[in-house]
Amino acid sequence: MSSPAVQQPESVQVVEPTIPPAVPVTAPYNPPAPQASAPSASLYVGELDPTVTEAMLFEIFNMIGPVASIRVCRDAVTRRSLGYAYVNYLNAADGERALEQLNYSLIKNRACSSYLSRIMWSQRDPALRKTGQGNIFIKNLDEAIDNKALHDTFAAFGNVLSCKVATDEHGRSKGYGFVHYETAEAADNAIKSVNGMLLNDKKVYVGHHISRKERQSKLDEMKAQFTNLYIKNLDTEVTQEEFNELFNRFGNVTSALVATDEEGKSKGFGFVNYEKHEEAQKAVDELHDTDFHGKKLFVTRAQKKAEREEELRRSYEQAKIEKMSKYQGINLYIKNLEDDFDDEKLRAEFEPFGTITSCKVMRDDKGTSKGFGFVCFSSPDEATKAVAEMNNKMIGSQAAA
Repeated sequence: MSSPAVQQPESVQVVEPTIPPAVPVTAPYNPPAPQASAPSASLYVGELDPTVTEAMLFEIFNMIGPVASIRVCRDAVTRRSLGYAYVNYLNAADGERALEQLNYSLIKNRACSSYLSRIMWSQRDPALRKTGQGNIFIKNLDEAIDNKALHDTFAAFGNVLSCKVATDEHGRSKGYGFVHYETAEAADNAIKSVNGMLLNDKKVYVGHHISRKERQSKLDEMKAQFTNLYIKNLDTEVTQEEFNELFNRFGNVTSALVATDEEGKSKGFGFVNYEKHEEAQKAVDELHDTDFHGKKLFVTRAQKKAEREEELRRSYEQAKIEKMSKYQGINLYIKNLEDDFDDEKLRAEFEPFGTITSCKVMRDDKGTSKGFGFVCFSSPDEATKAVAEMNNKMIGSQAAA
C-alpha cells in the first residue's frame, strides 16, 4: 500500500508512555468567603465524571447557599480527577439543604443511572469512620437497583449517612452494596426487616458489614484449620474405591469424590474432606508431589472460587506493577514513522544513544506498518538522551521522534 503524498514534513514525537504527561488543571475554585465566625459544613460528593471541575460544582452547590470552597481530588502525578470532591458551606443549614435537594441528582447528564452522584457529610475523624458502627452489607441485588433506589429502600429505617452500590469499570452493578446509618439501632432494624426479603424479585442478604481486616483474619484462620483438600493430576484410570483407600490412610474421611463427566469418566481431579485439620495436613504432607499410578499428585487445601479469583487478581495486579516499574523511564514511543521503516532501521537510528534491549515497529495483520513503534533502552539516562536528541528530528521525509 503506497503512502499518501506528504506536502510538508510532519513532526515525529518521542514520548515516554510510562510517565503520563502533565495535564493542565483548573485551580481549585475558592470563592472569597465572607468574614464569618460560623463553622463550615463539609460535604463529600462522589461518583463524579472525570471531567467535572470545581467551577461546574460551584454553579450547582452555590444555588443552595454561599459556598466557602470546593476541591476536586486529583491524582498527585497525573492531576486527573479521582472522581470525588469536597464542598464546604459556610453553615450547616445549607449543607442539610444540599443533601436533601441535590443528593443523587445528575451532576453531568450521564446516560447511565448507576453513575448518579452521591453526597454525604464528610467524616473527618478516621476513628469514627473505621468503627463500622451502623454499617451494613447487602448482596444479591438486582442490577437495576442503583444508589438512589438503595437509599430510598433503606432510608425508612433511620438516617442514612452514606449509600453505595458497587459497580465495575463500565458502571454496571456488581450485585452488592453498602449502607451506613447514623446509629447501630437503625442498622439492626434494617437487617431484621430486609434480610431474606425480595427486592425486584430477588432475595437479598442483609447483614452487618465486616471490615476487610476482619474478613482477612477469618480467612487466615480458615486457611490454618482447613479440612477440605483438592487433588489434581489424578490418573483417569483411578477408581473411586482406590481414591478412597488412598486417603483413608490418614484419618477419618467424611467425604471423597473423584470428579466425572456425563459419561462417568474421571476428569483427573477430586476432593476429600477430613474430620480434623491434622488429618488433612498429614495427607497433604505425605501425598503431594508423590507418584500414584504413574502420575505425580497435586494435593493442596481446597479454595473457594472467590478466593481463587482474588488470588489471581492480586497476582495479575502485582505483575502489572512490576512490569511498569521495570520499564519506567526506559521505554520510548515513537510515532510518525515512514511506511518503509522496519525494526532494523528503527534500531539503527536509536543505537547511538545506548544499549537497546528491544525495538519494534508495530504492524497490522497484513504486515503494513502502523507508523509507530517502541524502543526500550537499558537505562533511563539513555532513554532521556534519545528523547532530547531525536524528538522532532527529520528521518527520511518525515520528522522522527
